[in-house]
Amino acid sequence: MDIVFSSTVELAAAIATRKISAVEALDAHLAQIDGHNEAVNAVISLDREGARERAKKADAAQARGEAPGPLHGVPFTLKDMHETAGMKTTVGFPPFAHYVAKRDSPVVARLKAAGGLLMAKTNVAIMLSDWQSSNPLFGRTSNPWNLQRTAGGSSGGAAAAICAGMTPFDVGTDMQDSIRLPAAFCGVYGLKPTEHRLSLAGAFPDPGDAARSVRLMSCLGPLARSAEDLSLVYQIIAGPDGSDTDLAPVPVEDMPKLDPRTLRIAFASSFPGFPVASAISAAVENLARQLQSAGAIVKEAKLPKLDLHDDLEQGGALIGMMMEAAQPEPPEEPTPVSRWFEALARRDRSILAWDRFFENWDALLCPVAMTTAFPHCEPGTPVQLDGKEQSYWMLPAYGAVFNYSGHPALSMPCGQDGGLPIGLQLVGKRWSESRLLGIARAIEPLTGGFRRPPGY
Repeated sequence: MDIVFSSTVELAAAIATRKISAVEALDAHLAQIDGHNEAVNAVISLDREGARERAKKADAAQARGEAPGPLHGVPFTLKDMHETAGMKTTVGFPPFAHYVAKRDSPVVARLKAAGGLLMAKTNVAIMLSDWQSSNPLFGRTSNPWNLQRTAGGSSGGAAAAICAGMTPFDVGTDMQDSIRLPAAFCGVYGLKPTEHRLSLAGAFPDPGDAARSVRLMSCLGPLARSAEDLSLVYQIIAGPDGSDTDLAPVPVEDMPKLDPRTLRIAFASSFPGFPVASAISAAVENLARQLQSAGAIVKEAKLPKLDLHDDLEQGGALIGMMMEAAQPEPPEEPTPVSRWFEALARRDRSILAWDRFFENWDALLCPVAMTTAFPHCEPGTPVQLDGKEQSYWMLPAYGAVFNYSGHPALSMPCGQDGGLPIGLQLVGKRWSESRLLGIARAIEPLTGGFRRPPGY
């Protein structure tokens, strides 16, 4: 058994049936970290001894015949933004360098209650604010496919660690493509659920118990090496938790087994006015043809009549207002409350337009990002796209559209360009994560799924 590149589902089954022990699973991942993390720099705040002690306890509990949880003995990492008791949570920000939360966030508590063994945190963009994962505390994360290129951000450490076999899964945050973009760059899977599906309580270090300002567009979601693994982790962490009052009491359903012949897929190789590499748009069109050949109903999308550039600007304005509210001292000229409600009304129009679109389609197939992984650079540096310079700030555009609308979206690997993974995006109806994951699993044979990078 290739432990470090086994799926989360396979690992959990192997431990449950005693083919391997929790200690063996942990030690294999620690060895992978020891062998590759110096170059990739994805894993930080490693709790080696604490994780080994927890693995021994997991094996002892199993020997006593105690019923294992769905993640019993499975080691995992978490993006360095979840509050975790006994482990630092820094978001790469020097003032938080030594911050340790008093308790686990609800999502962390659920993963531990399911039997998962937290090993370490994974690296992030400073304050989760960029599409490269680099910060003054832990440095820069590189892409396992090419160390001269970024793993993306802000969940770049999570995506790179999964890609390199250092962890089977992680949980990131996504406010502007921050799960899906690094998943695409590293060739793994990443899910941004419907807004208000997963608890945001404890999803950012909060030493002063400040009022939570980020209440829109930001979502937690899993990253892994298969749609099946995303589903397993998602079902564990989704749903009301008694802490985040914004969560909707919508049932978390099992991932259905779907026949591609029953699917209705709209595709868009680009969005109006959004740049995209020719290899990525070609990958969208090629997968659309394969789906049609497999019996699905596939048509080029007639997108909602929205100004998507304006949607991005409006989304940025909402983020700015939330960040303003989080400042310890209000600005000299604070944003009027009326502007906040006007912005929400504008957003409602876009949400409803996409809701109407998905009345006729199971999913929209489109790019995740305008490019594959680009060389490390200073934030704001223009990005080369088919020989032309494009704005750095358009990197997350294809994903951020659906942060603004709140619809669930996932990134899935679909081939390569120049030795770098191509990621494509599937978007679905609100509250339809389980079906969206089922669609991703149904078309996995066409996309090729996760590929192990050379040398790992």
